[in-house]
Amino acid sequence: MREDRLYQTLGVTREASAKEIKRAFRKLAQQYHPDKNPDDPEAEARFKEVSQAYEVLSDPEKRKLYDTFGDAATRPGFDADAARAAQAWQADGGGFGGGGFVDLNDLLSGLFGGRPPGPRAGGPRPGHDVRAQVSLDFRTAAQGGQVELTQPDGTSLKVRVPAGVGDGETIRLRGQGAPGRGGPPGDLLLEVRVRPDPVFTREGNDLHVRVPVTIGQALRGASLPVPSLDGEVRLKVPPGSQSGARLRLRGKGVRRGRGEPGDLYVTLDVRLPQVDPERLDRLAEAIDAIEAAYGDAGARDAA
Repeated sequence: MREDRLYQTLGVTREASAKEIKRAFRKLAQQYHPDKNPDDPEAEARFKEVSQAYEVLSDPEKRKLYDTFGDAATRPGFDADAARAAQAWQADGGGFGGGGFVDLNDLLSGLFGGRPPGPRAGGPRPGHDVRAQVSLDFRTAAQGGQVELTQPDGTSLKVRVPAGVGDGETIRLRGQGAPGRGGPPGDLLLEVRVRPDPVFTREGNDLHVRVPVTIGQALRGASLPVPSLDGEVRLKVPPGSQSGARLRLRGKGVRRGRGEPGDLYVTLDVRLPQVDPERLDRLAEAIDAIEAAYGDAGARDAA
């Protein structure tokens, strides 16, 4: 892992000597010191950044850890041994097939953010949690199912996907994380990424779909086949429906656990007939005449 953020903060290269780092810090500290920049929040923030960078890079041990592990080494509770194990896990191919992947920064975050460091050498240590991402198709996420992932050692891992899991949510697989040292293994935390669907969009537990209708169907009303997660269902379109009208099919959305399912909202998309321009023009004239006649009648009735 290569991190240069702290070096860039001081304006030095990664190969800078301790004297060069100290010289750069003094110059910047004088430039942004609060005494020279009263009531200047940007200068104050910059002074803090410079001071924090110097605190790490001026300490040989902290600098060495930063050069190896990057920003993760500056976090409270950082465990260098666990981080080295994580890097070794990643070097062995720590990712998952079937659309999933592991990002080392996320993995390191999981090592320090999920549970407190275990006992030091001499006693059993539980394994750390490992974070990864898994890509699911829309319907598997909505209806649940099972996906198969490939582990770093080449073996497969079957994961049960609970119905209704959403994009950005996490599936926890207990005991599938980093191995412990005399203690139990950690957990594998799979962050779900749901691929878009060509038919449906989702809002909470509700589904949305657009359905094309002809002008005749919109004017007269109709019973139309509509896609749902369970297959085609019939939708009654009321006479005189407008393009963009939204109709609801109760209980045809996503069900999570034992809760009530969401609804399926169908938006009508009135389409013009595919005819030559002359016929389309005559159709438009006829519709204009009808609207004019009904408009006059409506005005007389209102009077």
